[in-house]
Amino acid sequence: MITYTRFYFALLFCITSIFGMAQNTNSTNKEAKVLLKQAGQSFLKLDSKKSLDFAQKALVIATKIDDDLLAAKAYNIIGLNFEEFTDYKQAIEYYNKGLVLANKVDNDTVKGWLNNNLGNLYCYRKIDFHKGIKHYKEGLKYSIKHNDYYEIMFSKLNIGSAYFAVEDFSNGIQYFNEVKDYVDKEGDNEAKISLNSNFGAYYNHLNNNQKAEEYYLKAVHYCEQNDIELIKSNASDVYNDISNFYYKIKNFEKAHFYLLKHDDLQDKIYNEERLNDVKVAGLQIEHDEINREIDQIKKEKEIQQEKLQANRVFVILLGVIFLILLLLLLSLIRNNKIKAKANSDLKEANRELLIAKEKAEEASQLKTQFISTISHELRTPLYGVVGITDIILDEHKELTNSPHLKSLKFSAKYLLSLVNDILKVYKIEENQVILEDMVFNLQDELSIIKDSLHFLAIKNSNQIDINVDTNIPEILVGDKIRLSQIFINLISNSLKFTNEGNVTVKADLIEKIGTKCYLKFQVIDNGIGIAKQDQEKVFDKFVQVYRKEDDYQGTGLGLTIVKKMVELFNGTINLESEENVGTTITFTIPLESDVTKVKSIINNLDVDLSIKKEYKILVVEDNKINQVVTKKLLENNHFKCQIVDDGYAALDLIDKVKFDAILMDINMPIINGFDTSKLIRQKGITIPIIAVTAFDKQDIEDKIIDAQIDEVIVKPFESHKLFETIKRLVDK
Repeated sequence: MITYTRFYFALLFCITSIFGMAQNTNSTNKEAKVLLKQAGQSFLKLDSKKSLDFAQKALVIATKIDDDLLAAKAYNIIGLNFEEFTDYKQAIEYYNKGLVLANKVDNDTVKGWLNNNLGNLYCYRKIDFHKGIKHYKEGLKYSIKHNDYYEIMFSKLNIGSAYFAVEDFSNGIQYFNEVKDYVDKEGDNEAKISLNSNFGAYYNHLNNNQKAEEYYLKAVHYCEQNDIELIKSNASDVYNDISNFYYKIKNFEKAHFYLLKHDDLQDKIYNEERLNDVKVAGLQIEHDEINREIDQIKKEKEIQQEKLQANRVFVILLGVIFLILLLLLLSLIRNNKIKAKANSDLKEANRELLIAKEKAEEASQLKTQFISTISHELRTPLYGVVGITDIILDEHKELTNSPHLKSLKFSAKYLLSLVNDILKVYKIEENQVILEDMVFNLQDELSIIKDSLHFLAIKNSNQIDINVDTNIPEILVGDKIRLSQIFINLISNSLKFTNEGNVTVKADLIEKIGTKCYLKFQVIDNGIGIAKQDQEKVFDKFVQVYRKEDDYQGTGLGLTIVKKMVELFNGTINLESEENVGTTITFTIPLESDVTKVKSIINNLDVDLSIKKEYKILVVEDNKINQVVTKKLLENNHFKCQIVDDGYAALDLIDKVKFDAILMDINMPIINGFDTSKLIRQKGITIPIIAVTAFDKQDIEDKIIDAQIDEVIVKPFESHKLFETIKRLVDK
C-alpha cells in the first residue's frame, strides 16, 4: 500500500491563522472562527463527534452572516471527518460544496486545501487515481503561485504517491527526488514518513531489497516518534507495507511482527465507538443541510411572488403605454405632411453637407501636406544646429561643460522632439500609419526598454519592475516598434512624476482564441497622481496637467500618441489615478502567436564601428551648412569624402572617381535625389546609395524603392547610426 501524506497541515494552518483576521469583525464572526479552531483541534485528536459538532455550529453561523469563506472552511473540516471514518461520497459532496464557495470568494489558500483533500480522497481511498492526480496538480498550482514551499512539498509527495499507486514509478520518482532535500532538512514527521515509505516502495519495485529495507526502517523510525493521533493512520500503513516487504523476502518473523503492530493500531484508530459517533453527527448535519435547502426554496418562492406582483404592475403599464402609442400614431399621421416637406429640406441640406465634406477633405489634405512640408523645413536647419554643436564640442574639448552649448543642443533636440510628435499624431489621424508584423519576445523587449530608461529612473531615485505572465507565448507577432513606443511614453511619464518610488509594468494573458492572444498591460506608479477633474483630458493633444518648476520639457502629446497607437492595434486604454497615491494606465490589445505567418526574420547584427579600412564617400548636398556638418562628421571619424552641390555634378564625378557609398540629399534644385539615383542605377552602378533627408521615411517609401535607394536616414540623426549603415551596406 502506498503511503499518502494528507493535507492536514492545511487544517493546522486554518487553526493557527483564524485569529489573524481583521480586529473589527463582529462577535458572531469571531465565534465562528473559535468554533472552527475547536473543530480542527478535535479532528487532530480523532474526536470526530466533537469535531463535527463544532464545524456544524460554525457552518450555521457562517450561513446566517453570509460569510462564504468561513462556510468553505467548515465544509472542509466536515469532509475530512466523513472521509476518515464513513461515507466517501458524502466527503466528496462536502469538499465540492466548500470548493464552490472558495471559488466564489476567490480564496487561493482554501481552494488549495480542498483540491488536495479531494486528491487524497480519490487516491488514498482508491476511487479514481487520475482524478486525484488532477486535483493534486490544481492544488500545487496555488502553492506555487504563493511560493509556499511547505505546501509545495506536500503536494509533490502526494502526486508521487498517486503515480506509485498506479505503478507509474518513472513519473512518480521525479516528484520525490524534487523534494527529498527539503523534506530531510525542513519536513515534519508526517512528510518524512511519506518520503521514506515511498522510497522503500520504489526500491522494493526495483527488487533492491537492501535499499528498500533501509528506507522502510527510516519510515518506521519516524512513525515511532509521532504523537499526533491523526497521523497514526499513516503509521498503520507503513507497518502494513514493511510487513508485506518482509513476507516477500521470506523473513516471516519480522513480517508477522509488523503485521501485529498494524492490526493493533488499526483497532485503536477505527474503533466502533468512533464510527458510530461520526454516523450520528453526520445524520444531524444532513438534517440541517435539508433545512437550509428548504429555507432557500422559501426565499426563492418569495422572490417569485415579488416577480408576479411586478408582472401585474407591468401589465397595467403596458395598457397605459398602448393608449399612449395610439395617440402617438394619430399624431404621426397628422405630421406626415410636415415630414414630407422636411424630407425635401433634408435633401437640400445633404447636398450642402456633401459640398462641405469635399471642402473638409481638401482642407485635411492641405493640412497633411503642410505638416509634412513644415517638418522637413524645420529638420533641415536643426541638422545644422545639432551637427555644428557636436563639431564644436568635438574640436574644442575645453567647451565640453559650456552651459551655452548645452542649452543650444538641448533646445535643438527639444524642437526636434516637438516636430516629430506633431508629425506622428497627424499621421495617425490621417490613417497613414500601418502596423507591421515582426516576431519578438515580450520579456526581452520590456527588458530592453527598462535598460534604456535606466538613467531617467535614477534621476528621481525610482525603481522599474517588470512582471510578465508565464502563460503568454514566448514568441509573439506584431508591430514591436509601435508597442515599444507605447511603453516608452507611458513609463517615461510615470518616472517623470514619481520620486523615490516604483513603476511596475505588468503583462497578463486574458484569453487566447486560436492563434490570437488578448493581452492586458498595466503601467503602475506611486507618484503624485492626477486629480479627478483632470483625468478625462490627459489623452487630449497639447494637454499637460502638471509642470514641474525645474522641468520645461514635454509637448503634451505623449499620452495622445499612446492612445492613438493603442487604437491602431484595435485595443482599448483607460486610466485610474488618485492624488498622492499613484496612477495606473491599463491597455488591452490583441497580438498573434502564430510564428509561421512570418516568412522571414530580420536579425539586427552588431556592427563593429571601428574603421579597419578607408571608406570613400560621395556627399550630394545643396545646403552649405549641411555640407560643412556632414564633411566634418565623416572626416572626424576617418572617412574620406567629396561634396557636390547637385545631382548632375554627382553623375559626372562617379564616372571619374570610384566611391564606396553615396550620401544623397533628396530635396535639391535642378534634379532631386530620386531622379539622380535612378540615373546612377541606369549606368549600371551598384554601390550603396543612402538617402540622408529631412523627409519622414514613410512619406517617401514608395519613391525610395522605385529609385533603388538602399537605405534612408532621417536628419538630424545619431552619427553612430550613419557609420553603422555605411559599414553594413559596403561590407555585405
